[in-house]
Amino acid sequence: MLGANPGAHPVGRADQIVAHYPACWMLAIIGSGETSPTMVTVHRNLVSRLGLNNPQAIVLATPYAFQENAADVSARAQRYFADSVGLQVRIAAGTSPHADPGMAPPLTGEDEQDEARQAADIRTADWVFAGPGSPSYALAHWRAGPVAAGLRDRVLAGHGMTVLASAAAATAGQFTVPVYEIYKAGGAPRWLPGLDLLGTLGLNVALIPHYDNAEGGRYDTRHCYLGMRRLAAMERELPADAAVLGVDEHTAMLIDLRAEDIEIRGRGGVTVRRSGDSIVLPSGTRLSVADLRDLVRGTRRAREGAGAGDEDGAQPRGDTGCGYTGRGDTGRGDTGRGDTDYGDTGRGGDRFAADGNADEPAQWSAQWSAQWSALPLPEIMLAAERGFGAAARTRDADAMVGVILELETAITQWEADTDEDQGTEQARALLRSLIGRLGRAARDGLADPRDRLRPVVEPLIALRTTLRGEGNFAAADAIREALAATGLDVSDTPDGPRWQPTETVLPADQGITSCSCCRVASDRRAGAHYPEGTPGLAACGPVAPGREGNQGS
Repeated sequence: MLGANPGAHPVGRADQIVAHYPACWMLAIIGSGETSPTMVTVHRNLVSRLGLNNPQAIVLATPYAFQENAADVSARAQRYFADSVGLQVRIAAGTSPHADPGMAPPLTGEDEQDEARQAADIRTADWVFAGPGSPSYALAHWRAGPVAAGLRDRVLAGHGMTVLASAAAATAGQFTVPVYEIYKAGGAPRWLPGLDLLGTLGLNVALIPHYDNAEGGRYDTRHCYLGMRRLAAMERELPADAAVLGVDEHTAMLIDLRAEDIEIRGRGGVTVRRSGDSIVLPSGTRLSVADLRDLVRGTRRAREGAGAGDEDGAQPRGDTGCGYTGRGDTGRGDTGRGDTDYGDTGRGGDRFAADGNADEPAQWSAQWSAQWSALPLPEIMLAAERGFGAAARTRDADAMVGVILELETAITQWEADTDEDQGTEQARALLRSLIGRLGRAARDGLADPRDRLRPVVEPLIALRTTLRGEGNFAAADAIREALAATGLDVSDTPDGPRWQPTETVLPADQGITSCSCCRVASDRRAGAHYPEGTPGLAACGPVAPGREGNQGS
């Protein structure tokens, strides 16, 4: 009889216990973009590996707990994981009343009971996540309370999924960059003691997220805003057996702690840097923890010329002798990278830009629609501008509308990013610009004006040809001048006369030129406002100097 044995579990109870136990034991390190559209696929994959219907998931708010908008950041994180990943998460402060008040002033509402409960939650949760904020602030609280030990236990002998991103990722190594104090406050370049979670795997590293950051434009913000000069100085302070482990933005390093296997996912790569020499593990790379350990210790080196790069010059990439790729760091201000080819990285924006078919709206739409969710917002803006221009050139109204709708969707999704503003204000300006251009197209008409004018113009062109053949050039010129006065340019070619609508020049007092299909200038006179530098305002370009509408052949 069911349940007759008092010492036995009820039928189904054991199955329920087994069913709730996570199927994986992993540590994921994300360089940036942890709550952006670029990481949705990675997060979904990680959650699916748990093999649970309703995993117990915790977001540690500690790194950003000091911010005035901390509650909003938490709410956005919950919406992101619920809406984009299908994961219900609970927020845990992870702070400690025992933290050094000089580094991390205490917050209200902390007590010993909270710490004990949070410690138990961290050890037993199926999925634990910590992300943006200040590495030093997080360390001060985690070290003073039970969080540091709880995270270390999860990596040493725990279960489930532990995801550390951006600021939290910077704490995972033996050494941590106090990025706020150095980059924002101008403090002396130095290392802080990290949680050393990777040290349990024999990886003595300083883990640096945002490794390929290029936000600075003309000044160097690579290597989590340190720049090469400060990184080189700090690197000399590391022990001989330690290395820098850099994780690029929108990139994840997935470590299977049970199988001791590592996979690189996302748009960039992971860099192992020792004494100025860098070895890149591009997206798609698989290797063992032992392999990475050898790279960190320097016992497995790149072949000559492959991984030793001049820090001030681009270094050709090559096989490093262990199946990976070497690069030298450069001083380039555009991307901050010595290489531009990451192999199979999913960098759809780069491949699209080089695609010879980019001007075909149908092909563009298919490409971009499939790739836009994997692109950072600035690249989405660039792709939208190109796609809209391609659609406008071929007068494809549906494609123009499609670009606007896709851009609006991307802006909405990127607004949920808790890490940093990737340019949503600029994207909205571009959106308004594209809507304005669509409105102008609707006003002027998308149909080729030559189709409407052909029944009237071509008989006149034929008459002009006849008059020229008869030597009546005065009458032929009169027809040409009359057509020019209506905005039509007639030119004589070896294949016969050709005609087309002319470009127009605004009155001199306006000081702006515009072509007949893009009337940004007229919109400005009407009071429309476009932020300085808005993409697309110069899409058609100014009329060439001296170009008059009535000049023909």
